[in-house]
Amino acid sequence: MGKPSKKIPDPARPDFEAGLALLSAHPAFAELSVGSVCRVPNCQYAPRRGYCVVDSNGTVHVSISQRATPERWAWAVAHAQLHLGFGHVPADTAAERPQPDDVEIAARCAVVNRFLDALRVGAPLPPEMVDTSGSDEETLIDRWRNLGVPPAFADPELVGTAGPDPDQVLVAHSEWTPDGKPPDWRAVFARSLSRSVTAAVDVAGGADRPDAAGPGSGSRQKKRWELALSWFVASYPLLGGIASGLSIVSDVEVAQAHGIWIAAVDAAAGEIYVNPLASLTEPQWRFVLAHEMLHAALRHGDRVGGRDRFLWNVAADYVINGWLLEMAVGEMPDGCLYDPELAGMSAEEVYDRIARDLRRARKLRTLRGAGIGDVLHEPLPGVHDKSGAADLDDFYRRALLTGLAYHRDSDRGFLPGGLTQAIKALEHPPPKWDVRLARWFDEYLPRAEPARSYARPSRRQSSTPDIPRPGRYLPAELVPRVTFGVLLDTSASMDVRQLGKVLGAVASFATARDVPAVRVVYCDVTPKDAGYLPVEEIGDRLRVWGRGGTVLQPGIRLLEKAADFPDDAPILIITDGQCDVLTVRRPHAYLVPAGLSLPFKPHGPVFGFR
Repeated sequence: MGKPSKKIPDPARPDFEAGLALLSAHPAFAELSVGSVCRVPNCQYAPRRGYCVVDSNGTVHVSISQRATPERWAWAVAHAQLHLGFGHVPADTAAERPQPDDVEIAARCAVVNRFLDALRVGAPLPPEMVDTSGSDEETLIDRWRNLGVPPAFADPELVGTAGPDPDQVLVAHSEWTPDGKPPDWRAVFARSLSRSVTAAVDVAGGADRPDAAGPGSGSRQKKRWELALSWFVASYPLLGGIASGLSIVSDVEVAQAHGIWIAAVDAAAGEIYVNPLASLTEPQWRFVLAHEMLHAALRHGDRVGGRDRFLWNVAADYVINGWLLEMAVGEMPDGCLYDPELAGMSAEEVYDRIARDLRRARKLRTLRGAGIGDVLHEPLPGVHDKSGAADLDDFYRRALLTGLAYHRDSDRGFLPGGLTQAIKALEHPPPKWDVRLARWFDEYLPRAEPARSYARPSRRQSSTPDIPRPGRYLPAELVPRVTFGVLLDTSASMDVRQLGKVLGAVASFATARDVPAVRVVYCDVTPKDAGYLPVEEIGDRLRVWGRGGTVLQPGIRLLEKAADFPDDAPILIITDGQCDVLTVRRPHAYLVPAGLSLPFKPHGPVFGFR
C-alpha cells in the first residue's frame, strides 16, 4: 500500500480570506451583514472566469480558485453584496423571472462601483471606469438605451465581478421562512448601514466599541446597553426623546439583590436597571431598552387599577414585544414573552385572556425574572429616588407624541396600529385625581345656588346702566346644609405626608361647597369617632389617632348606623389598600396612593392620589 496523499492547500485561498478580513475592517462595512458568502470549492454557481456572482437568494458564490490580491477580493465581495443592498436582485417567490439585460447590468455595476470608489473599498478603479454623472441606475439605463453604453462600461469583465458572465442572477422560488415571505434585502442593507453610521459617529465622538479598547488604552469601553441607548437618540425618533431623559443604572449588586434577570424600569424615578452580567448583543439590548421605555412612557405601572400587578405586567409584555417585533427594533432575547395569537390585542384584552389560567400565568417570566414584574411600583431599597424631580407624566407624553410626529415625517418605518393608538391616547390624558374628586363632590355635595330677583336690581353693566337686571342673592329661608363622612385608615402602613396632602385637598373642596363640618372616623384595629369637625381643621389641626393594624369595616358600620349622620350623606374612604374587604351600602369613593390597588372589586370610584 502506498502512502496516503497529502491534501495540497489552495494557494489562492489565503488571499481570499485576507480580502474578507480587509473588507470587515473597513469602517463602513464593519457592521454590514447583507447576504452570505459561499466558500464551497468548485461551487457550481460560481463564475467560470470571474470572482463571484450574487443571486436573489442572498448568496455570493465565490470562485475561490481565482488568483487575486486581497484588495481585489474585498472589492469583488463588496460589489456583489451591494447589488443585494441596492435592490438589483430582489428576492421573490416567482418561479421564473426575466434576467437583467446587458444595459441593466452595466448601469447597476457603474452605480455600485461609484459607491465603492467614494468609500475607497479594496483595489481602486481607474478614473475612466468611475461614473461621475451622479445619476441613479434607472436614469443611466434610460440614457444608455437611447445613446448606447459608453465603451468604459460596456465590457462586463472590467465593471463586473463574474468575468464575461452577468454577476447578478435572479433565481427561482426558494423557501424563506415558515410563512413563505421573502426577505427585503434593501431593508436589511438600510438597517446595516444605519448601524455602521452610528458606530462611525460613536468612534468619531470618542466612544469605543465594547471590544475596541484594549488594556491600557486609556479610554473607557462603552457598554453595549449604552451604545443601544445612544442609538435611539441618534437614529430612532419615536423613542429618542424618552431615551435622552432616562438614565441607566448598571450595578451588579443591585441587580442580584433585587432579582433582576435582564432589566427593570422605574417610571417615577426615570431609571432603567440593567444586569451587567446579562450576555446580550447590542441589537438585543436595543430590544430590551425599547421594551422598558414603552413600559414607562405608556404608564403601565399606573394603569394597573384593580388588576393583579404581575399578570398586568405580563399582559403588557406580550403587547410590547409584539409591537417591537413588528417594527423590527433590535432582536428579541430568548425567553421573552411573545405569542402571535395575541397580535393586535390591547393589554386589557390580553390580561382577560391569561387570567383564565392563573397557575400557568404565575410561572411566566418578564425581563426581571420569573414570577416578578419588570415594572417597578416603588423605588428599589438603597437606590437613589429621583421621584418628584419633574412632571414625568408630561415628559413621557410630550416625548412620545413628538417622537411619533418625527417618526412619521421622516418616514422611519412601520408602526403598529395598536402602538399608534396608545400614543395618541396620551394626547388627551385622563383627568387628574383631584379633578375627578372635585366632580364626585359636585355630584353628591351640591353647593347652595344663589337666586335672582328684581327686588335688588343690578346696574353693573357699563354699556347699559339704565337697564335694570335681576340681582343675585342667597335665599333667606333655611336650607339643609350638606355634609359627608371621612373614614381615615390610620394604620402604620399609611404615609403621614401623603395623608396630610390629601386631607388638605379634601378640605379645600369642602370649603368651596359651603360644607360647615365633616364627620370624621379614625380606624385602625378599632374605630374612633371624632364627631363633626370644622372643615378647616381637617387639613390644619387634625390629630391622627391609631397607627395600628387595618380593620375598616367597623368604621363603615359606625357611620352607617350613626343617628346624627344623614342617610344620603356619602362616605370618603382614605386608605393605602392594605385592608379587608369592605361592604358599603351608601354612595362612597376611595382615595388610595397612585400605583396601589384595592384587594377587592370596589363598587365606588377609586381616585389614585400622588
